[in-house]
Amino acid sequence: MIRWTLVTALVLLFVLALAGMRLGWRHRGRRQDWLPELPIVPAALGAELAASLSGLYVGSTVATRWQDRIVARGLGARAESVARLTEAGALIERQGSTPIFIPAGQLIDARLEPALAGKVVGLGGLLVLRWRHGEHDLDTGIRADDKTGYPGWITAIAELAGTATAGARQHERAEREHD
Repeated sequence: MIRWTLVTALVLLFVLALAGMRLGWRHRGRRQDWLPELPIVPAALGAELAASLSGLYVGSTVATRWQDRIVARGLGARAESVARLTEAGALIERQGSTPIFIPAGQLIDARLEPALAGKVVGLGGLLVLRWRHGEHDLDTGIRADDKTGYPGWITAIAELAGTATAGARQHERAEREHD
């Protein structure tokens, strides 16, 4: 009888913990209602500017706050993805979720980071795109299966954003860190 009571108590505690996490996720989404709707993917994306990256969409955060995950508008769920950089902007197609499209005019820069949205992978493991959405700057992270495509993205986004010199410096720094 005591064993049955302990097992029931543990199962109940586990269910309460899951319910608390779900409630916290929903509250975070409500607190982030300041985030405007995401841009719609255009019919014509134009030519690809860098090699596609398949891997993991890690998440999006408020810029400069790498642990402040954004869950509103479907940005919170990690998913296997394919990211493409075209003349129109960056498109992240996620399995089981709606795609994320970042228009070229909203891209600020791209850089390598060791962590984002609670995911820590080590030096240069994540490609982080900084972009302007509404009145806020956001960071969106991708962990590619093949990281050799990162430099092409950094350079192409620097050119798109009109910050070629800053992007080149970041690329040089990333190569030194990688070696």
